[in-house]
Amino acid sequence: MSFKDPENPQHVDLRVNSITGEKGKYSLKANAAAHELAIDEKAMTTMQAVRANPAAICWSLVISTCVIMEGFDTALLGNFWAYPSFQRKFGDFVGVTSTTKSGYQVPASWQTGLGQASGVGAFFGAIFNGWLVNRFGPRMVLIASLFSLSAFLFITFFAPDRPTLLVGQLLCGLPWGVFATTAPAYASEVLPLQLRVYMTSYTNMCWIIGQLIAGGVLRGLVSREDSWGYRIPFALQWFWPIFLIPAIYIAPESPWFLVRRDRLAEAEHSIRRLQSASSRQDPQNTLAAIVYTNNLEQQLSVGTTYWDCFKGFELRRTEIACMVFAGQLVCGSVFAYASTYFFEQVGLSSKQAYSLGVSANGLALFACLCNWFLLMPYVGRRTVYVWGMGAMAIELFLIGILNVWTSKPSVAWAQAVLTMVWTVTFQLSAGQLGWALPAEIGSSRLRTKTIVLGRNSYYICAVVGGTLQNYMMNPTAWNIKGYTGFFWGSFASLTFIWAYFRLPETKDRTFHEVSTVQDPTIHF
Repeated sequence: MSFKDPENPQHVDLRVNSITGEKGKYSLKANAAAHELAIDEKAMTTMQAVRANPAAICWSLVISTCVIMEGFDTALLGNFWAYPSFQRKFGDFVGVTSTTKSGYQVPASWQTGLGQASGVGAFFGAIFNGWLVNRFGPRMVLIASLFSLSAFLFITFFAPDRPTLLVGQLLCGLPWGVFATTAPAYASEVLPLQLRVYMTSYTNMCWIIGQLIAGGVLRGLVSREDSWGYRIPFALQWFWPIFLIPAIYIAPESPWFLVRRDRLAEAEHSIRRLQSASSRQDPQNTLAAIVYTNNLEQQLSVGTTYWDCFKGFELRRTEIACMVFAGQLVCGSVFAYASTYFFEQVGLSSKQAYSLGVSANGLALFACLCNWFLLMPYVGRRTVYVWGMGAMAIELFLIGILNVWTSKPSVAWAQAVLTMVWTVTFQLSAGQLGWALPAEIGSSRLRTKTIVLGRNSYYICAVVGGTLQNYMMNPTAWNIKGYTGFFWGSFASLTFIWAYFRLPETKDRTFHEVSTVQDPTIHF
């Protein structure tokens, strides 16, 4: 099997015929093993891959479940701005109006600080995670993060004022940044080609499940006027670490991490735990393919630092990861996923707003399943992402246009319905693929760091976009309501243009095939 060598313009055969030291046990022609594994993976149907890798699927589900907590808390803060008990505790009295029925509003400046504090924390948590996972592995880092989160939650639960709550949100963001970047990387490394996109995008589904749970909890407690109305939702986050910590402790380590640390015996043991005994795949072949891909990337001078993500052809991969993740924000999610506050500002009651919010999250989950079964098996990643982004731009512009007649109750409902249609479109396209593409695009030696940089582009956009969104929607600030659709629709249009010309196709490509592409342009 031949690939381009960066030092030789002609094709040469890159072979790993023998490996010294501990690797001597695996004296295989690893390039042939990689070729055989690629043929096996491509020949398998999705159901065959499921039957061959049930343990890998289960462990990937466990790891990704950590993201439910980030989705849960993100939905809490964004929707607490319209929550009566939270408004009375942390807001200022501004008088009872049609858009401020409790008489209290959290000032736009504090909405910005509280809403973006966790994003700032997550930014630094993700950066640290890129180093920590490379040294200690995803399992140990996740366990330490869960313990840290359990401690930090005491600050948000008992916060007596806005500054304390801000500190709590900032600290909670640190482990959330770890969860959001470790889960897709782990899923991409333990699963075969046919299942990779499902389990990396399942991270997004966990985000939605967290938001759906948060929406249901908020709807159930919206009538409570005491502090428990907002404290109970915070307290529910202590539930997850109780079972996640022991489950992750017994989970198999990523074999890719173990190979990078030259712990090949442990890597083979991990592969045997991940693959079914009845699988036609040979664990030693799988291990040899991982060793081969790692050695190939070393020959292509792929390092393991953040700086290496910006060198040579890795810069192209980093661009794709960053733009795809950022696209999840600039296409309007910071607007649509604070929908209950928007619904209240256009004249709907608190109960109507939270009921619609729960419905929107339910539709998002349904759209994820439709994506899994109706789009991913048949349509390329690029096609879905590009045209989904174009559709969202149109929907946002329609919300902005309707705001001209916002005094009519029927128009408020039309805007609410369009917001829900946007949610479905988002989850059919960028919502799912924003997680899957960065996990597929990076070199194996830089996969976690590529995801970290991509996710941090998301957090940067979240801080900037969330700040602007708070001022655009708050009735005591800019108060432009549905006209916000024009702003986010414009950015969605720009992302559509970028994706049309720059986003490559990764469907049906194995990791070692991706790794051999030195110039991943549209012909990826």
